Amino acid sequence: MEDILKKYIPERAVTPCFELIKHNGVYLKIVNERVTRHGDYRRLPGGMHQVTVNASLNRYRFLITLVHEIAHLVAFREYGSAIKPHGNEWKLVFRKLMVPFINPAVFPEDLLPLLARHFRNPRASSDTDAVLSLALKRYDPANDKNYIFELPYGSLFRIYNGRIFRKGNRKIKRYECVEVASGRVYLFNPNAEVELIPG
Repeated sequence: MEDILKKYIPERAVTPCFELIKHNGVYLKIVNERVTRHGDYRRLPGGMHQVTVNASLNRYRFLITLVHEIAHLVAFREYGSAIKPHGNEWKLVFRKLMVPFINPAVFPEDLLPLLARHFRNPRASSDTDAVLSLALKRYDPANDKNYIFELPYGSLFRIYNGRIFRKGNRKIKRYECVEVASGRVYLFNPNAEVELIPG
């Protein structure tokens, strides 16, 4: 397992992550990319605990996602199954599990203050923290994707399933975008990754 982890997370995080996995009886499954999520946690029939994480994530996002999902298991175990999945109990556990990793031996210096700020009150996804998400993206392999907030107003873009939208105004936290084929309005997170269609 440690040899497998070395391919996906920073080297200094391998042993503590392996201990976290072993201590909590986690079956780790590394899967092909799912567009809608980076990972998930499930309690399987028979009481086994499965955590899945996308193989395509960069080392730092993979580590954050892995600990995020293990935090669900630990929070449910410590506080019971009636808690909210991303409620206060989960936030407390996630913060506690992440603190040992937030150091320059594991993360690059430029990410450390952003991680420290994020983990004061962690969100359901690091993607909803636009500043941290943008910083983590710098460690992704180069691709032709843009964040919606980077696109000019009125520009056309394509999402993962081929549907085409026109970017509209920002409404509080999200952008209103019109699907070209149907004329229906959809709301997008500012840091959703999309493909700009040159116009």
